[in-house]
Amino acid sequence: MDIRSIIDIGGGFEVIVTWLRNNMGWLFSIISDGVNGMLGISRWVLQTPPTFVMIGIFTAIAWFVASKGVGVFTFLGFGLIWYMGLWTLTMSTLALVFSSVVIALVLGVPLGIWGAKSDKVWNVMRPTLDFMQTLPAFVYLIPAVLFFRLGPVPGVIATLVFALPPAVRLTNLGIRQVPKEIKEAALSFGCTNRQMLLKAELPVALPTIMAGINQTIMLALSMVVIAGMIGAGGLGNEVLRGITQLRIDVGFEGGIAIVILAIFLDRVTQALGTASQKRTGG
Repeated sequence: MDIRSIIDIGGGFEVIVTWLRNNMGWLFSIISDGVNGMLGISRWVLQTPPTFVMIGIFTAIAWFVASKGVGVFTFLGFGLIWYMGLWTLTMSTLALVFSSVVIALVLGVPLGIWGAKSDKVWNVMRPTLDFMQTLPAFVYLIPAVLFFRLGPVPGVIATLVFALPPAVRLTNLGIRQVPKEIKEAALSFGCTNRQMLLKAELPVALPTIMAGINQTIMLALSMVVIAGMIGAGGLGNEVLRGITQLRIDVGFEGGIAIVILAIFLDRVTQALGTASQKRTGG
């Protein structure tokens, strides 16, 4: 007898997904509406102002947050994106990444704090995060499409799940690495648990948390092309079009735009992490 006929793992997963679709459709509709709303606002903020205004804003952010060199790169890089005619698609990608990262941080930072405060919770959380990080990125597209159909919403959901683990892990690590002396000093001044977290632990853990944010953003960007396969839009669709139509020029230009966006976000978040480390005396 074939053991697969006794234990059908894939069939069991299909039963679970079917039950969720039939009984939790209202929840997925609420999530879809919320994600669509966030995406709509993000796109409006990024696409409504004139292109030169947005390039100036991005350049100023890079110049004052990171360095003059990063500012010059940002000006030239985003100018090149505009010249290639990919500005709207790039802003759509940035809106998708922004929405995914915001949701990932809203979920990931509290989960990381919870895991740092309880070893039992972390022992349950850790293998789950291991599973999320090792599962091939393409696999996330299957339940995302089944629950949310094609479009940008499943793209955001798949990107969110793929990019969530670093936010949880590094928040947990940052809280756990806070020196005992700081905690003891805070307790000696009569701090409550909430004051301990907000005024002692989080400020000291901020550089590590910022490293988690940086990794979350980079993972979200790496998911952009894959999410293009399910109609997420943006530069992912452009790269996918280059692959399916064997258009080297289209694929290369889309890839260059993603690289420019990735370097900008990476340098800015790294600079913010370095600044927070200096403030905490690390």
